[in-house]
Amino acid sequence: MTEIIVVTSGKGGVGKTTTSASLACGIARTGKKVAVIDFDIGLRNLDLIMGCERRVVYDFVNVITGDCTLKQALIKDKRIDTLFVLAASQTRDKDALTAEGVRKVLDELIADGFDYILCDSPAGIEKGAHLAMYFADRAVVVVNPEVSSVRDSDRILGLLASKTERAEKGNGGVKEHLLLTRYSPKRVAAGEMLSIADVKEILGLEVIGVIPESADVLSASNAGTPVILNDGTDVSEAYGDAVARLLGEERELRFIDEPKKSFFSRMFGG
Repeated sequence: MTEIIVVTSGKGGVGKTTTSASLACGIARTGKKVAVIDFDIGLRNLDLIMGCERRVVYDFVNVITGDCTLKQALIKDKRIDTLFVLAASQTRDKDALTAEGVRKVLDELIADGFDYILCDSPAGIEKGAHLAMYFADRAVVVVNPEVSSVRDSDRILGLLASKTERAEKGNGGVKEHLLLTRYSPKRVAAGEMLSIADVKEILGLEVIGVIPESADVLSASNAGTPVILNDGTDVSEAYGDAVARLLGEERELRFIDEPKKSFFSRMFGG
């Protein structure tokens, strides 16, 4: 049975598309057939992070308007055979998306045997964000551990609880997960950043992943490689843990405490 997961946030710039790309790659590496769709009509960043921007011929809106078939628009990832990308349009506005059109594309992906469909939502509460979450079974809410990001995400949780198909039909609503990005234990200890416990208390959600603050994220984005594929880095392992939890595995949170200094570091100030 296909599962539709929306990756969303109230605030822009929190690492939502990075998260969509990494979760899609991580799930696909387990052998599941995965499609990841960019709902950010007019901007389009998912294809850049996935490293397939030069291969975009047709996009999400082209499929909805009947200018091409879904098979023509889907881009198969060169690294993982079971992963496919559907890019957003850069030349159309957000009104090009309709509930009927989105439903048609999702139904076709389901009929084609996709196990997971990830919807990379634009930030905020406008039309594209609403349509990205409307048909979802689950939601990954991406939050930076700062007050403005957490406050805006609280608004998104309200929409997930009331403005989705599952909520309207009384099917138990969308199952919500919290993913913290750019987390710095040092800044938390200094009182410059909210702790995991603070964010959980405010939003009332369990944390599915904590992604440490790292320059690796920007380097990977610039290289067109989802950061989860940079094996051996803390960020890659943290996203790998999040994928495992998303798929039902229990794992302890890592990268949430400051590394302890060695004896020599303490002695000589290193």
